[in-house]
Amino acid sequence: MTASAPRERGWRRLIVALLLALAVPLVAILRLIVPIEQTIVLIAPAMAVCALIGWLQGGRLWLAAVWMGLAAWILSTSLPDGGAFQMLTKGWATVLAAAFGIVSAVAPRRTFLTRALSATAMAFAVAATLIVALRVSPASISQHITNELARRYAASEAEWEARTSSPEWKALTEKYPEAVAMVDQGEAQMRAIPSFSAQLFPALLALESLALLGLAWSLYHRASRTRIGRPLQPLSAFRFNDQMVWGVVVGVTILILPTLREAQGVGLNLVGFFGVLYALRGLGVLDWFLAPRGIVRVLFFIAIFLAWPVVSVFSLGLGLGDTWIDWRGRARPAA
Repeated sequence: MTASAPRERGWRRLIVALLLALAVPLVAILRLIVPIEQTIVLIAPAMAVCALIGWLQGGRLWLAAVWMGLAAWILSTSLPDGGAFQMLTKGWATVLAAAFGIVSAVAPRRTFLTRALSATAMAFAVAATLIVALRVSPASISQHITNELARRYAASEAEWEARTSSPEWKALTEKYPEAVAMVDQGEAQMRAIPSFSAQLFPALLALESLALLGLAWSLYHRASRTRIGRPLQPLSAFRFNDQMVWGVVVGVTILILPTLREAQGVGLNLVGFFGVLYALRGLGVLDWFLAPRGIVRVLFFIAIFLAWPVVSVFSLGLGLGDTWIDWRGRARPAA
């Protein structure tokens, strides 16, 4: 690896991604889906580890010192209305960052995704070991998660009720009566999200960890010229080891076999986690085939956002099929 190289260019997309990550506590639906709403708790330790590894490879000491200090301050500061859940949050952030640092130091030639997947798996292994060693009841952890999601929903509901009781909102509903039905439908969907998030909490936590590790990785390589690995590839090149399809196979098997009914939570989380990864791989295949540029690319992602149920199923099929067919190994169509 080259120890020193020009900084990666292109702050625009990265700043947008960073703002979206930091805005999670401000968006009601994201607060109910994203396991750790204070995303800076994950970003800062990951960035500190990247800077520390960079310093060990000849990078700048001041960058590592600043981020290590910032991470220590964030992890030692009490989160608003955190309760017992904030201890779980900070513990996970610390273990995840440490695991990522260990993997990066032991296997410096691995790609980012391999490191992030390994670090996330190590973090879950450490969490499971601590639960067994300290004799912590899984039911108590599940209760902390449920209480946290209930707290977020109650806060979002209170904000929404305060907004809908305003004179401006009443005037709007009188002018557009059909908006009332849409609001009722939205509230019904919001009520169903906490139970959904609680069931898929491990999968959502793993996906959030991968995403924020990637964000910290990109931030570091734009702030420093010292390379600690290869830069992230574009969406059109997103792929991973084909053996990961066994995660989907095992998850589906657990869900359909009646004898494994007690482990259906594990199967559901396996399908959820690997399903999202394969859906992203399918989007990469679609992006490679269409190769949108400029305003067409913006419209491409807007269409994905608006038609996400259909696009998710289609991209999941493309991603799973890419395991055996290798769509991108073929010639790109002329049109």
